[in-house]
Amino acid sequence: MANKKLLITGGTGSFGNAYLKKALGNNKFSEIFIFSRDEKKQDDLRKNLNDERVKFFIGDVRDINSVNQVVKNVDYIFHAAALKQVPSCEFFPIEAVKTNILGTENVLSAAESYGVKKVVILSTDKAAYPINAMGMSKALMEKVMIAKSRILNDNKSIFCGTRYGNVMGSRGSVIPLFINQIKNNKDITITDPTMTRFMMSLEDAVNLVDYAFENANQGDLFIKKAPSSTIATLAAALIEIFSSNSKIREIGIRHGEKMHETLVTKEEMLKSEDLGDHFRIQVDSRDLNYDKYFFEGDSKDKGKLEYNSGNTEILNKDKLIEILLKLPLVNSQLK
Repeated sequence: MANKKLLITGGTGSFGNAYLKKALGNNKFSEIFIFSRDEKKQDDLRKNLNDERVKFFIGDVRDINSVNQVVKNVDYIFHAAALKQVPSCEFFPIEAVKTNILGTENVLSAAESYGVKKVVILSTDKAAYPINAMGMSKALMEKVMIAKSRILNDNKSIFCGTRYGNVMGSRGSVIPLFINQIKNNKDITITDPTMTRFMMSLEDAVNLVDYAFENANQGDLFIKKAPSSTIATLAAALIEIFSSNSKIREIGIRHGEKMHETLVTKEEMLKSEDLGDHFRIQVDSRDLNYDKYFFEGDSKDKGKLEYNSGNTEILNKDKLIEILLKLPLVNSQLK
């Protein structure tokens, strides 16, 4: 990738920070552009990195003019800018629409106009069978990417995406909450002991985006298989790690939550390819000429199950402790 430039939208977030460390370490790109609207986060990141290969641009994906100014100078884009907090999107759904859907439209339109070679959009498990505004907006973000990919010239631009579960220890996830409750000698409040969540590290997310970048065809959506844990096991593992006397208290499922998170829906499994560690959901190549589909259906196996956090590998407490002890958040709190 010598002399190739990468743009990361929302690049001051968890993903951007993690990807920068990896990309700068292996000299994968000659320059990496960070595009976001948070001036302070950019200043903190700039001081922390102090690397001339990283360029910073203040702007907002909602503003096509500011998007155009940065996109015209790059070869590749990782689109990570988003509103990600479920409560924020639930109370302000139009804001989620503006950033997650229309912002994505702006980035992809600019990429097409300026001949960006490949764009990888970052989506979430909440886009599969969405029940809250954040998941709905991310699901439509995927649809925008797929729709645009259908009309692209493969030799000029490729649009593709990734979908992954909650990143362990990230902002808004349950692990920082549980640790805070333990540190303050409070009960650990869990929703339902049998509720499951995928256990993915930030490194997993970074590697998935790299995998899509290297392997995606037009319109592909990649999912990395991951183990999961019940909420009860997660709470018990953290209690053991911190040698805590905190009790576990069940409070019931909150608004907008699922018992199990889905990464590939049953319907998507019909058009997905199992690659071992990953699933590839291939773009639906049909068009608006519906008549021909009245006479010929899909003969693929209808018995396939969705891929969710309840039917993947479910970690026991010992395995989960081993994974948790590798998290920087857990280690910093132990010290």
